[in-house]
Amino acid sequence: MNYQKADFQASYGLSSQLPESDRPEFVFSGRSNVGKSSLINKLCNRKNLARVSATPGKTATINFYTVDGAYFVDLPGYGYAKVSAADRQRWDQLINSYFDAERNCVLLVQLLDSRHAPSADDMQMLEYLRYRKIPFVAALTKADKLKKSEIAKKREEFAFLTEEFGCRQIVLTSSETGFGVDELRSIFESLLSEEV
Repeated sequence: MNYQKADFQASYGLSSQLPESDRPEFVFSGRSNVGKSSLINKLCNRKNLARVSATPGKTATINFYTVDGAYFVDLPGYGYAKVSAADRQRWDQLINSYFDAERNCVLLVQLLDSRHAPSADDMQMLEYLRYRKIPFVAALTKADKLKKSEIAKKREEFAFLTEEFGCRQIVLTSSETGFGVDELRSIFESLLSEEV
C-alpha cells in the first residue's frame, strides 16, 4: 500500500451522499480531541491531508481519503459537550447509516488517549463496536507523553479493558514521533493481503 498516494476525497454530512463502497475501507473513530486527523496525516506522511480542527466537535461529517487502492474513513469525533442535541442526533444517524450500509469496512481503528482511562463516551463506542460486531484495533494516542517504563503497562491495561469488546490488538502511537505508525501500517497490509 503506497501511503504517498493519498488524497482527500470529500466530506459527507448526509448518509445519502456517501460514495459507493468499491474498495477496502479503514475507519477511524475517537473523541473529538484524541488526534484522529494527526494520526491519519502521520500514516500518510503528510502535514495537512486531514485538516486538524481548531474547535473540537466541529467536524460533523464523515471524511473520505483515497489511500492507494483503499479508503481511509474519518468518522466525526464524539463526546464534545458543546454540541447541541440536534447535532448529536445527526451524528448518531450518520454513523448508524454508515454501518447499516453494505460497506467494505476491513477494520476500524478506535483511538483512545493512552494517558487516561476511557471516558463514558469511549466506553459507549466500544459497546457499539461489540454490538455491531465491527472488527477493530485500539490505537492509544500520545504515547510520546508516557514514560518508557509505562508503555508495557498501558498496553496491558488497555488490552484487558478492551478484550471483552472484541479488540484485536493494542497499538501505542504518537503522531509527534511516528511511534507505532509502522505497526498500524503492517496490520493494514496483512488485512489487505487477506482481501485479495
